[in-house]
Amino acid sequence: MKNAPWVLFLLAIVMSCVGGTWLIREEVGPVAQEDLSAPRIYAYRDWQAVGTQLENGDVVHIRARGTWLYTPDELHGPEGHAEYPAPDTYPISGYSVPGGVLLGRIGEDGPPFIVGRGRTVVADRAGTLYFRINDDILSDNEGYVTVELQIEAPVEP
Repeated sequence: MKNAPWVLFLLAIVMSCVGGTWLIREEVGPVAQEDLSAPRIYAYRDWQAVGTQLENGDVVHIRARGTWLYTPDELHGPEGHAEYPAPDTYPISGYSVPGGVLLGRIGEDGPPFIVGRGRTVVADRAGTLYFRINDDILSDNEGYVTVELQIEAPVEP
């Protein structure tokens, strides 16, 4: 029983190391200040509203960063996967359109547009701003990207 305090002390150290590893793996812990207000767009979800209502003519500056998993074991950013063009079943397809690229749209029925790492868009309609990954099967994707938005009202002529 003389060694009981030391055993408990060592057990506490081992548990804190294991717990610390768990915190790192599960992304629990401190969050960067810039990520606190930047909406997350998850790779495994369909169109996701970011709580931004646009008016016709608004100028929207979009910047995206982060990583998500679009193909097995290959993380990439919002620019999409350079080696896999989007087939006809994706929201935006074509040989020059990367699979896994970040897309946006204005309104529930608005046409999708490519965002990638960033883009400036002039709203051609009023509506809610949405984002998603350019993919047809979302259930096997992982991760997220964050988007930063700056909106300017249209300049009156």
